[in-house]
Amino acid sequence: MSRYLPVLTILAGIVVVWYLGAYFMNAPFQRNLNERTGTETTFTEFVGQTMSQPKPTLPAPHQVAVNFFENTFLRKVTSGRSLVYHSWVTLSSTLLGFLFGTVLGILIAVGIVHVLALDRSLMPWIIASQTIPILALAPMIVVVLAAVGLTGLIPKALISTYLSFFPVAVGMVKGLRSPETAYLDLMHTYNASRANVFWKLRLPASVPFLFASMKVAVAASLVGAIVGELPTGAVAGIGAKLLGGAYYSQTIDIFAALVAGSVVAVLLVTTVGAVGRMTERAMGVRPA
Repeated sequence: MSRYLPVLTILAGIVVVWYLGAYFMNAPFQRNLNERTGTETTFTEFVGQTMSQPKPTLPAPHQVAVNFFENTFLRKVTSGRSLVYHSWVTLSSTLLGFLFGTVLGILIAVGIVHVLALDRSLMPWIIASQTIPILALAPMIVVVLAAVGLTGLIPKALISTYLSFFPVAVGMVKGLRSPETAYLDLMHTYNASRANVFWKLRLPASVPFLFASMKVAVAASLVGAIVGELPTGAVAGIGAKLLGGAYYSQTIDIFAALVAGSVVAVLLVTTVGAVGRMTERAMGVRPA
């Protein structure tokens, strides 16, 4: 229990601050409404009114929890109001973009480590590419791909790829270069080829770095998929749910969609971490 106490304490603090924020941000509207309707309330009743507005400025935690529960467990998964349905739409482009980004990042890292010209020329451009705001780049990707007839899943996946390949590339470069000089000299003493050094020394040494970077990449891929849904005019997905909530001032729906996105991110990162631990155990790595 002591292991989870700090986390629970911080969580309780967040909930308390959230309730206070909901009261102070919703109070002006509620006070104005009561004055116009001539309603007189006690302080307790007034607080309850600020926590039960249908379109609050900041929804209370229990409002978000009820909305999340109803739209997750009480809706058919094929329903347009189901958060499971919207999460699956976003997840599909997330996984495809994550796959593309992981493969691209590994290939770039292998090239950088083994080709000096790529190390000096490509790496600065890779770093510079991440300085471009994804919100500015996403509409350009969507428009260009639509001009050549590519719409739907592929543009969102490529936006996810753009965000996810970078941590994989950087992590793999670090991992492939992690073997100590003594081990590399020993392989050279055995007259090992570059291919043998790669497969028997560099690649096994890079596995912990790879999965650590993949946990960052899969979360970035989810962000890319959500952002990619905004300029495409998507009618399904977490991004579309956020956009629809913003159009109609459904702040409770917006926060519930954000919670759904957070749950998906936690599941993805946990899955990648579990696969990483299983892979390391299969390679004979002792758990820390």
